[in-house]
Amino acid sequence: MFSRALLSLFVAGFLAVGCASKKPNNSQDGADGIDAGNNGLSLQLNGDSDSSTAGGLVTVYFAFNSAQLASSTQESLKNNAEFLKSNPTVDVQIEGHADERGGIQYNLALGEKRAKTVRDYLVANGISSNRISIISYGKERPVAEGNDESAWSKNRRANFVITAK
Repeated sequence: MFSRALLSLFVAGFLAVGCASKKPNNSQDGADGIDAGNNGLSLQLNGDSDSSTAGGLVTVYFAFNSAQLASSTQESLKNNAEFLKSNPTVDVQIEGHADERGGIQYNLALGEKRAKTVRDYLVANGISSNRISIISYGKERPVAEGNDESAWSKNRRANFVITAK
């Protein structure tokens, strides 16, 4: 009987502590992640362009087996460079990705080439290389499932992750 009462007391205390704890919000963003100084766009630490939580930064896409920038990709990157110029405290990680075709090592190398190409474009357009890191995930983090061109074209990308703001 005593152990049942002790257990009940322990559970009640645990629940009270668990319910009272709340993760502190140390950001200057609103509760919804909207940055008032960013024209109402969501700009979250660790936010990414794939989920539209990286402010005005957008994901860019590549042709099959290529790390070359198409003209539409260059236009998107020009806008990304302008966003980074107007937000000088924002640092990014560029993640290079590939579709599921090809081997692991090949796709890791291709993802790295894509991330480097994007970084080099931004640096050539006035963004300090100190604000940019790169990583390749190859085919390991697809955003679209499927075995057709519709899915593959969405996975051949370089996206942006906010690492400092």
